[in-house]
Amino acid sequence: MAVSRQELEAALQELTKALEGFASQAGVTPDQLEAFRVQYVGRSGKVTERLKSLKDLSMDDKRELGPKLQQLKGLFDSAIGAKQRALEAEQDAKTLSDSGIDLTLPGFPSPRGRVHPLTQVLDEMGRILGLMGFSWAEGPFAETDYHNFTALNIPEHHPARDMHDTFYLKEFPLVLRTHTSPVQIRTMEARKPPLRIICPGRVFRHEAVDATHSAVFHQVEGLAVDESIGFADLKGTLSDFMKRLLGSDTKIRFRPSYFPFTEPSTEVDVTCFFCKQKGCPACKHTGWIELLGAGVVNPNVLRAVGYDPEKWSGFAFGIGVERIAMLRLGVRDIRLFYENDLRFLEQFDENLV
Repeated sequence: MAVSRQELEAALQELTKALEGFASQAGVTPDQLEAFRVQYVGRSGKVTERLKSLKDLSMDDKRELGPKLQQLKGLFDSAIGAKQRALEAEQDAKTLSDSGIDLTLPGFPSPRGRVHPLTQVLDEMGRILGLMGFSWAEGPFAETDYHNFTALNIPEHHPARDMHDTFYLKEFPLVLRTHTSPVQIRTMEARKPPLRIICPGRVFRHEAVDATHSAVFHQVEGLAVDESIGFADLKGTLSDFMKRLLGSDTKIRFRPSYFPFTEPSTEVDVTCFFCKQKGCPACKHTGWIELLGAGVVNPNVLRAVGYDPEKWSGFAFGIGVERIAMLRLGVRDIRLFYENDLRFLEQFDENLV
């Protein structure tokens, strides 16, 4: 049914009064709000129907009354939105009141992540050795028997293999590396001397796990190859490294030892962290703690990678990251480093080294 201009003007006045009454009304419930919305601006609401009826008017009347209707619809939408926000705020306040939450109390502090103590110690070793001219080298965890043993002068059935409780992989002719020395072999195979590298990383031994042993632990191994390198260069390098790592007052002792990949070989002790050489259970009352093994690279190892041992020589050393961390932090059980217990990890500042 066509609508005249007069009817539409009367409808505008009626709708305006309805809107004013609704806007001033207090205590509107959600159901009442929805009913009002459907009645006036819903798909078949009064305002919607009046907008549809504009098609029956002349062009001049459309230009005059159309904007008024559109403005009125906007006012309805605004009023309904304001009521909706008021209801939501009222509901939020009620929910907070019922929950017993006191918004004036300080919030819970957000936990702050820290660098793991083993990572800090490893990074510090790498930083010191980097300043001494050593570059970083890495290799695979799963190694060939050749790179892990044979090229290091440990042939098959050699008794030194008994020193490495090895994990053998059934499906492939590979082993989980028992030290990071295979990285030294791979680097020498790929590069010509001279070179200075450190080989940090995870290693694997088939050992019973207890307070001082783990089947998985970390090593930092170093290798230097050049002309006329000897044992004196090794002693000077390790003395400087240990004093930078452990303190300038650290005393160092070299003892003869045996490793198939170095000759001569040595084990290096430092003054006890805890008793300062007075004697305690940690150092077995000797005043010294063993920290690493080292030696001059065996000529057979140089031959295995194609280096001429008549021209080139070198030294190598290896040190356990966990051992350094345990001594520096006073940790008596190596397993604590791997349990990810925040009660343990939160004891150590991120700048402990």
